Amino acid sequence: MDLASATWTDVRDSDPELAVVPVGSTEQHGPHAPLGTDVLTAEAVADAGLERVDHEVIRTPAIPVGIAEEHRQFPGTMWVSPDTFRSYVRESVQSLAHHGIERVVLVNGHGGNVDALREIGARLTRDGDAYTVPFTWFEAVGDHSADMGHGGPLETALLRRVAPELVREERIETARAGAADGWGEWTSHANLAYDSAEFSENGVVGDPAAGEKERGEELLELAADSLARLLDAVAERDVSRPDGR
Repeated sequence: MDLASATWTDVRDSDPELAVVPVGSTEQHGPHAPLGTDVLTAEAVADAGLERVDHEVIRTPAIPVGIAEEHRQFPGTMWVSPDTFRSYVRESVQSLAHHGIERVVLVNGHGGNVDALREIGARLTRDGDAYTVPFTWFEAVGDHSADMGHGGPLETALLRRVAPELVREERIETARAGAADGWGEWTSHANLAYDSAEFSENGVVGDPAAGEKERGEELLELAADSLARLLDAVAERDVSRPDGR
């Protein structure tokens, strides 16, 4: 059930087993990809995963602004503080739990959200609000995960599959020319850079030309299959907490 298009009586009369909350970011993805890339990809993976399960699941609207100050030098980027983000996501899930939806999967499309979402899931679960598990799509695509950059091959490929009209194909070569090979500036296993503008001329990391539509199809299949397995596991898991020792 899509929560945004449902009525409150539709929700009242349903018996959802869990909810899926897409979480993204509104931030630069180079000159060729839209600021909403992380929202679009999270929503696409969430919807494809839901098509593969038999459980009654509510799909909420996406949370579109995340922890993204590392892209602040690029116009259009939006961000909130980690504390604000954690509070917003946590309270959003608590509102679902208020209506009896006590199993939640957070489908994430932005690397900057990963650590905070794990913390949120732990807090909600330990406090007894809702059993909450984060899922980041580009960590669940097998060997492709090693190529994850920023506005690079994986995100460009998935966009070419789910929203091709938003990829500025005429800017791909410009995106390649100003891209960094990797994320950050590393010395002694420490990243010296905090903002993407320190090491990427145009915000891109990786080669977007390597993000063919066919690769995007494979990415969507892998991520959706992975999400479906997770939804099954969350729906069927004994979520009672261990006794104290």
